[in-house]
Amino acid sequence: MSHIGSYEERVKEFDWSLSETELDYKDGDVLNIGWYCTDRICKMGKADKTALIWEGLGGQEKRYTYNDIRVASNTIGSFLRGLGIKNEDRVCLFMDKIPELYFGFLGILKIGAIAQPLFSAFGDESLLVRLSNAETTAIVTQRKHVSKVRKIIDQMPYVKHVIVVDYDGKKPLREREIAFSLEEAAPVDEFEIYPTKAESPSVLHYTSGTTGQPKGVKHVHYSLISQYLTAKWVLDLQEDDIYWCTADPGWVTGTSYGIIGAFSLGVTQCVMDVGFSAEAWYKFIEKHKVTVWYSAPTAIRSLMKCGDEPVKKYDLSCLRHLASVGEPLNAEAVIWSERVFGKAFLDTYWQTETGSMMITNFPGMKIKPGSMGKAFPGITAVVLDTETYEPITEPGKVGLIGFKPGWPAMMREYWRNEETYKSKFINGWYIPGDRSSIDNEGYFWFTGRDDDVINTGGHLVSPFEVESALLEHEAVAESAVVAKPDEVNMEVVKAFVTLNAGFEASTDLELKIMNFIRKKLSPLAMPQEIEYVNTLPKTRSGKIMRRLLHAKEWGEEIGDTSTLEDDE
Repeated sequence: MSHIGSYEERVKEFDWSLSETELDYKDGDVLNIGWYCTDRICKMGKADKTALIWEGLGGQEKRYTYNDIRVASNTIGSFLRGLGIKNEDRVCLFMDKIPELYFGFLGILKIGAIAQPLFSAFGDESLLVRLSNAETTAIVTQRKHVSKVRKIIDQMPYVKHVIVVDYDGKKPLREREIAFSLEEAAPVDEFEIYPTKAESPSVLHYTSGTTGQPKGVKHVHYSLISQYLTAKWVLDLQEDDIYWCTADPGWVTGTSYGIIGAFSLGVTQCVMDVGFSAEAWYKFIEKHKVTVWYSAPTAIRSLMKCGDEPVKKYDLSCLRHLASVGEPLNAEAVIWSERVFGKAFLDTYWQTETGSMMITNFPGMKIKPGSMGKAFPGITAVVLDTETYEPITEPGKVGLIGFKPGWPAMMREYWRNEETYKSKFINGWYIPGDRSSIDNEGYFWFTGRDDDVINTGGHLVSPFEVESALLEHEAVAESAVVAKPDEVNMEVVKAFVTLNAGFEASTDLELKIMNFIRKKLSPLAMPQEIEYVNTLPKTRSGKIMRRLLHAKEWGEEIGDTSTLEDDE
């Protein structure tokens, strides 16, 4: 049984001050996540404890103690400060899951700057949109990704430094580019952190909007209070655990629980920086004796697809606790994991804007396969009527999920987009944009998004962003993008396009268009299918009706079409 007490006990007398007390934090104190995840752990006598086990291609392995990550984050922080980077400057991390990404994140926070992690598979266009919005001061990247930065650097006068962490001296660096090597830099043992407070900005994560422009979600150092406690209670992280969070820090799970949660608890965590394969994952779990595993439904469904045979080749008896995040975890996956691992994956629900887990299956709680669980202690969660925005009391009735604002990890703003931020709060509730019902025992059951955003493998893709990029292809006259059902990813991107005169529909053209989007935006945003059409359904005012195309893909009722332009 877990060390954290039952869900009922925890809910009864809950207060966030529990977390503050454990972290030895009092209102008004300096609160710096970088310091709490490294220096504080060393001061607690765990300087020699393994903090990170990193594995790269070909089984290459590196291990770092808490003192190593303290010194590494100091060294990077000192280097950035030496370049003139100040508190609240935005510093983008655009790297694969290499150790420098993790230490760089903590080093940026130590100097009071804002960490802006971006997924390394982003293309130049996706990069430009997000860096422009943030007016990023510096980009920390690798040789393999610097070419994407070079394509757009002329459009980014605000970027003063492009720091390459693995420069090999073979090709000359260009203007604004600078080499930095953690191995060769003089280690900085003593370092004065910037005295950030609870409300000082910490992280800027970008999420896709319904209408195109990605939104910069600003978090503050006080988010630690939620992230620490949810990692301790929901992931049940304990002193001797070996923890593996499979998420990339380009996404919020990879920072909240792949960096902050685990390191603030002084736990040993593993990172695997190679592509997905069932065999490689199982081998990794067996080799490092992983005890707690936090992954995504897409990955779990991919493992299911590979069957039970690969599981039998490895000793996975080390696994003690499994949890999942990113999109709904279907009941089949829960039942499958229980059968093959002897443990069920526990679903957790939250989003970039909430910063930490909101609705979860708490350890020891009865599991209902397919349910997201109950509200985390201290979180008031309801389902609201879509018209009155009043809480629904009837069990099983679907409405919009709503949260009472005020938990520590809640976003503080959308960067330079106050209007959209304010629109997320209605009638005293924060509205994440998802639909759900609650059963008579208080369990939440997800039913879908309330907007057009496509959730492919836990990553949100804006249809508008893909449509805009499609129009830049010479063959495309008009485009509409919707979600299409998919066995592994739940949904993938599908594009409907009309062609310009002189272009013929063909498989070859389809591949060219797909590749164009992959390079421009990212592999996630690339349509998995392109359907050529003569016309797109539009309203009389000329707005494309994605709803009709979506209904067609999902075999749903088409509903009211009275506003269609050609519907007489």
